[in-house]
Amino acid sequence: MAEVVDKKVKVTVLVNGNILTMDKEMRVFQNNGAMVVLGDKIAAIGKTEEILRAYKSEADAIVDLSSKWVLPARGIADDVDLLTWLHGRIWPYESNMTEEESYWSTLLCGIELIHSGVTCFAEAGGQHVSAMARAVEELGIRACLTRSTMDCGEGLPPTWASETTESCLQTQEELFEKFNGSAEGRIRVWFGLRQILNATDSLLLSTKAAADKHKTGIHMHVAEIPFENEWVTKTREVDHGTVTHLENIGVLGENLLAAHSVWVSSSEVKMMAKRDVKVSHCPAAAMRMLGFAPIVEMQEAGICVSLGTDGAPSNNRMSLVDEMYLASLINKGRQAYEKGMTDPTALPVETILQMATINGAKAVLWESEIGSLEVGKKADFVILNLDLWTMVPLLDPIANIVNCMRTENVESVMCNGVWIMKEREILTVDEGMVCHMAQQASTNLLKRANIVLPRRMNLVQ
Repeated sequence: MAEVVDKKVKVTVLVNGNILTMDKEMRVFQNNGAMVVLGDKIAAIGKTEEILRAYKSEADAIVDLSSKWVLPARGIADDVDLLTWLHGRIWPYESNMTEEESYWSTLLCGIELIHSGVTCFAEAGGQHVSAMARAVEELGIRACLTRSTMDCGEGLPPTWASETTESCLQTQEELFEKFNGSAEGRIRVWFGLRQILNATDSLLLSTKAAADKHKTGIHMHVAEIPFENEWVTKTREVDHGTVTHLENIGVLGENLLAAHSVWVSSSEVKMMAKRDVKVSHCPAAAMRMLGFAPIVEMQEAGICVSLGTDGAPSNNRMSLVDEMYLASLINKGRQAYEKGMTDPTALPVETILQMATINGAKAVLWESEIGSLEVGKKADFVILNLDLWTMVPLLDPIANIVNCMRTENVESVMCNGVWIMKEREILTVDEGMVCHMAQQASTNLLKRANIVLPRRMNLVQ
């Protein structure tokens, strides 16, 4: 059973745990599960007695997980509509952000993601990929980083309005060459399309060609609001909207991650399934400004649906723990609202957990290495403490993880064979300093962008 161990490679053996593999058989090792990590990969999974018999003498560290659960790791603007949110707050904020401010922002988001058990995220697109890459490398997590690109559209800040199709592509090509595969292989660079309202057909098609050439992904916001489909119908002369147009010109494909995908028709769901498009379902952000996405119909059609948080300005939380709970509730509620009858079986907890783990890996085109606990895959996993008040009594562990878990239950996180959080302490960066610097940067940025937030109550001096 044991392989020959290179003495230069660190051997970590985890024993006496409950291991949710999320593999094709959905195997669960309860109470006596064990796992061996050699360097950055999983070398063995099985029962504790078998693993210890084979690996105890080689172990550099043995971690007792008694009563703990091991799971594959799982990606400023309130009360306004989407276009006001973009043009009046987010674009001014984002366009004034410096590289250093982007660095602190990424660190802060990464800390919150790690605390909710995330080791890999796909970024929909910022302007400073180099700063994001620097932060990701220091945090120790994985990321698919994207530059947000726009070559047309109304309301663009002056610094963005000068972008052309050619400059968008050239910048992204340069970023791919510089950062793809960096941070010990933890960073992948994708090509980005902000949304169809800000992309000519030339940019859509050239982005697809570039991503295909480099065998990487495309991250795009798709069918977010009814206005988007109405606009596409008028300007592109199609019978529905974004998805139909992307199909007509040949952009739909297995390397497209379509964020949100709320306002899609039944025929467009079939188009997406046929082309193996991946969908990122962001329940909180959708409920805030967008609407109900037809997630149940997408699942039934065979579309790979993953879970996301969207960016902090769209959600105010970067917790995938919260998104699992919301996905379960919202999609059951939608079925009741639209069909006039409740369906408690809509998106069962097993499906939600798959969306947060293996489907997330498939969505970012990384399922051969992450997303489930299997021999040969990367050692990316979280250790959950389910003995806290949030989860007791523990009668149905899968249901509790989806419907009851809080970030307090995420105790430790390993990524690429390295502990990045142990016993709720981030080990890779100074959490307190990051919070302080991010607060300072955000305050300065609001002033520089001339954004005035509404006063919600009278402040007594």
